[in-house]
Amino acid sequence: MAVTVENLKMNFKTMDEFKSFKEYGLEELSMLEEFQIYMVEDNATSPFYGIYYGDKLAARMCLYVKKDGAALLENGPDQYLEIWKLEVLPQYQHKGLGLKLVEFAKSFNLPILTKPKVKSHTFWKKMDFSPLSENSSRLIWNPAASTGQKIS
Repeated sequence: MAVTVENLKMNFKTMDEFKSFKEYGLEELSMLEEFQIYMVEDNATSPFYGIYYGDKLAARMCLYVKKDGAALLENGPDQYLEIWKLEVLPQYQHKGLGLKLVEFAKSFNLPILTKPKVKSHTFWKKMDFSPLSENSSRLIWNPAASTGQKIS
């Protein structure tokens, strides 16, 4: 089955799919409130991306474009991305969907900032993220410093 990342439409169908994540997913990763804030019309720009497994939304993330990347990294670009939340429903885990979402974000070739949730540090380390600073809980992926290693 071909797995592709889609920009999620801002409509009631997607909102219902997000409710299913709230039902089965972790409260800490709920994006329903953020979605409702962004939901205006179907043609609104959405920071939400997802992967469908058949006709079911199986994985999703909230990906924001941020400014002032130069303050984040010395000699860094003007912009960077922030993965606010990333979640794969339990029955779809270990199928490479989280990897696919992160690879999609990396394809923009901008630094990516995230704050790991729910004991996900091992996942982010495999994705080549490292601590932003010695005392920071936030992690960063810097395309300029990336080792380019693939996950096995």
